[in-house]
Amino acid sequence: MMIHRRTALLGLAASWTLGRSSLAFAGSPGGPDDPRFVVIILRGALDGLSAVTPYGDADLRTHRRDLVLPEPGQDGGLLDLGGFYGLHPSLQTLHRLYGEGQMLPIHAVAGHYRSRSHFEAQDYLESGADDRLSSGWLNRAVSVLQGKTNRPDGYGLAMGLTVPLLLRGSAKVGSYAPAGSQHPDEDLYNQIVALNASDPITGPAFKNGLKARGFSDAAMTAPAATGKPHKIDAFTQLSTAAGQMLVTSHGPRIAALEIGGWDTHAAQLGRLGSPLAQLDRGIGALRESLGESWKRTVVLALTEFGRTVRMNGTGGTDHGTGTVTFLAGGAVAGGKVGGTWPGLRPSQLFENRDLAPTTDLRAVAAGVLCDHLHLPPQALPTVFPGPKTNPLKGLIVSA
Repeated sequence: MMIHRRTALLGLAASWTLGRSSLAFAGSPGGPDDPRFVVIILRGALDGLSAVTPYGDADLRTHRRDLVLPEPGQDGGLLDLGGFYGLHPSLQTLHRLYGEGQMLPIHAVAGHYRSRSHFEAQDYLESGADDRLSSGWLNRAVSVLQGKTNRPDGYGLAMGLTVPLLLRGSAKVGSYAPAGSQHPDEDLYNQIVALNASDPITGPAFKNGLKARGFSDAAMTAPAATGKPHKIDAFTQLSTAAGQMLVTSHGPRIAALEIGGWDTHAAQLGRLGSPLAQLDRGIGALRESLGESWKRTVVLALTEFGRTVRMNGTGGTDHGTGTVTFLAGGAVAGGKVGGTWPGLRPSQLFENRDLAPTTDLRAVAAGVLCDHLHLPPQALPTVFPGPKTNPLKGLIVSA
């Protein structure tokens, strides 16, 4: 079957996949002034305390002294977010957006579930329901929004990999995997070598195996250590593609991307910077490719759960609960840190181990859907089945 450019652009959804990153689109009718919405799933559980560090909390260093970066203004220090929080230094683009009032981190966020299983939590995160469903909340939102406008286009495009659960459902979806997309990127190889470097058996075995495949010693060194410019990674490519398609007047209006590498059980201090930098570059690329449409865009980056407040014995953190979520875009009322901070005293922790959640992630998503995409509030029970979800207000710049 021949697939023309118009067919790809006007489909209800199309998915792109490169390595551990993937992208899916959902179409919406209208013109260039339509609002855009991009959801980024951070698979593996982001440590929110390292991404947005509450350095002003006196109890922080008692739990994870060796994981806390220097305070803002110091060499290699955090990027200040107003005197209590600091952004990880790998998030330079997000920090600039924060200064422009276009980035809003919301802390102590968690889903409506209390599972520390990646697979179970990701299913609940994407389905948006109290039960594990076969459809996702973003697909159900697309169905409502498209139903309002009676868009005639509706077809499936399946070429390889499937779309994430987030966009599966009654709204037809498709997938597209570029040739050669399943090769791991160099960052993954770097992590494997680093994690096994001290092992007398697996360390040399991994290194020799990669050399046999043509990798030099320099290629197996982290980009930060070599001082060389970082290659354009898969997530940045996908973010660029997303912006190019979202900016088209009759193209999609909703995109879903995902990026892995967040499961930092060991050596977190040296490992977390790479996926954070990829996320940062990707959002920067999305902004650039969207151009003027960026001012009508909201990006929501979310993860299945947070990580433990206390550092474990291998310099990492284990599966937790509360974490941080990011909102970015020209339509975001940013320049501050949202959420209610619960504190880090032992009595304030969730089950004496995790950051206690104070904001429901579904409320954040509902706030964007209602105030940015103009989803009717009465449709929220369809999008998020179960107990009533109250949209979080104040996330979107007033039109």
